[in-house]
Amino acid sequence: MFLSLLFLPLIGFLLIIVLGRFVNRYFLMVLNLSSLIVAIFFSLYLLLDMFTNNTNAVIDLGNWISLGLFNIKWQFLFDTLSLTMTFLVLTISTFVHFYSWEYMGSDPHFLRFMSYLSIFTFFMLLFVTAGNFLQMFFGWEGVGLSSYLLINFWFTRLQANKSAMKAIIVNRISDLFLYFSIFTLFLVLGTVDYLNVFQIAGVTNVNSIWLTFITLCIFVGAVGKSAQLGLHTWLPDAMEGPTPVSALLHAATMVTAGVFLLIRCSTLLELTPFTLLLILFIGGLTTFMAGTIGCFQNDIKKVVAYSTCSQLGYMFLICGLGHFNVSFFHLFNHAFFKALLFLGSGSVIHALLDEQDIRKMGGLFKTLPITYISFFIASLALAGIPYLTGFYSKDLLIELNFATYTISSIFIYWLALFSVFFTSFYSTRLLYYVFLGWPNYQTFKVVESGNIIILVLVVLTFSSIFVGFFGRELFVGVGTDVWQQSINIITNNNFFETELSFILGGVYSKNKLFPLIITLLAVLIAGICLFFWSRIITNSWFRQLYTFINQKWYFDLIYFNFIVTPIMEVGYNITFKLVDRGVLEAFGSTSIYNQLHRIYVWYRSIFESGSLYVYITAQIILIVILLINF
Repeated sequence: MFLSLLFLPLIGFLLIIVLGRFVNRYFLMVLNLSSLIVAIFFSLYLLLDMFTNNTNAVIDLGNWISLGLFNIKWQFLFDTLSLTMTFLVLTISTFVHFYSWEYMGSDPHFLRFMSYLSIFTFFMLLFVTAGNFLQMFFGWEGVGLSSYLLINFWFTRLQANKSAMKAIIVNRISDLFLYFSIFTLFLVLGTVDYLNVFQIAGVTNVNSIWLTFITLCIFVGAVGKSAQLGLHTWLPDAMEGPTPVSALLHAATMVTAGVFLLIRCSTLLELTPFTLLLILFIGGLTTFMAGTIGCFQNDIKKVVAYSTCSQLGYMFLICGLGHFNVSFFHLFNHAFFKALLFLGSGSVIHALLDEQDIRKMGGLFKTLPITYISFFIASLALAGIPYLTGFYSKDLLIELNFATYTISSIFIYWLALFSVFFTSFYSTRLLYYVFLGWPNYQTFKVVESGNIIILVLVVLTFSSIFVGFFGRELFVGVGTDVWQQSINIITNNNFFETELSFILGGVYSKNKLFPLIITLLAVLIAGICLFFWSRIITNSWFRQLYTFINQKWYFDLIYFNFIVTPIMEVGYNITFKLVDRGVLEAFGSTSIYNQLHRIYVWYRSIFESGSLYVYITAQIILIVILLINF
């Protein structure tokens, strides 16, 4: 049963690519969706069994690589962390598959799209259930390849080609560092198996410099995949793929892979305080930066994309404080309301005939009432309004920053609080421009989406309301043992203080901290007020600020001018002019062909001239040469 839930998406992929030309596509879709639903029930059954019996499972399928001391097995680790993530991936993927049935049904390459979704799901499951770092890297690269295929699904569009290339090239940088971490782990510890690495690193006196280097490389790998500050530029451009792709990438799969990797390596990270501090600062700065950029974007999908980047920053910064279970709790909650935001955006885009500019929308709450309600609830959950799903994890991690009582945590606390401010701003702006403002679209007939899309939106709406409430005690409750040994959990006085604040509506301790929940509510209201206030600002300084933020803090421009352009110039001058046009043309195949052709022409002019004297002379010379040799 363990392996069946992993390989069922792969079976769906094989059915589509093998039988797609011969079998009715609706029958194939029923088989594909059925396999995913069965996998969900298997994962839920196994997860409940582990919760009750307090057990883990390690499954070996035999040797994979055997080179001297380097022995790698096909090994799968099924613990509460991997099974919970498996359940989440399968659930969101099933919703996206079901949604795509209607959204992409008219596309001539519909089956190819569904096969990409299935193989993407398989590689993500392979990543989260891997029992060693090398097998994890195999799934990690498979996720990257699948994302390239999905982003570039409409391959006739130049912008889709460029976005897919940008995503895979930026991620190659982080993948290189992750490879270094795996190589160094084997050199230092002699193994790359998860359980062996965590046990050896925790009980032996390993050089802290090596451990720091390993965790820093793991961190850089996570930064690229989860689009943190510095390697985040690929994320908004990935919106060039179909909207279901955006939902799958941002909700529970590719961009959460980096966070999951940090959570899986929590035992190693706890041994390297410098790496934790760096994670804290990068996460906080990413949250702030992405929140500001999201405030002034005009593409509906890019606004939601930058909100994803900001929420991933929250998950990183709380990992930097060592509360990995809280990070996973926010990852779990975020998947539902972020999938709802993207799929709701897709419903709007579908109704407006592929229009994505929010300035050309407005007044859609009358014509798209169900989409409006679902989008409204998802936006409230994203902003952290009590007591929706996003509130339970978002409020807790912000309070944990405040209750840690260090200079770095207080600084990140204020960044996170300002990010809540920006979240409420762009959520209100998005709702106003799309649903509440004056209609600016050119389509005269706007109708609600079909029954399949509506059903998915309704189910995700209820999930965005109730998932956080039912999961808070299970994931982050005081004394919960649900994670067993899969996550290294810190339980200290700071956590108890935030638990009291969660129950009483304010932090209650001997330090008499002010009620943070009330503060968060004030910030949310201030963000809403700021949106309406900003509509009447016409000062030049505001226009300059708007330009700076709208251009994404000029990250793309800086990278292009100072990194991409010099590399292209070096490549042109050295690779093309010196090597291709110089060395290879002088000594390459073309030059050799020309020389041989000249020799052949000379030979033909002499020995195929038809002159009897030439033939007799050649025979005499040949006889003399033979006699000399003998």
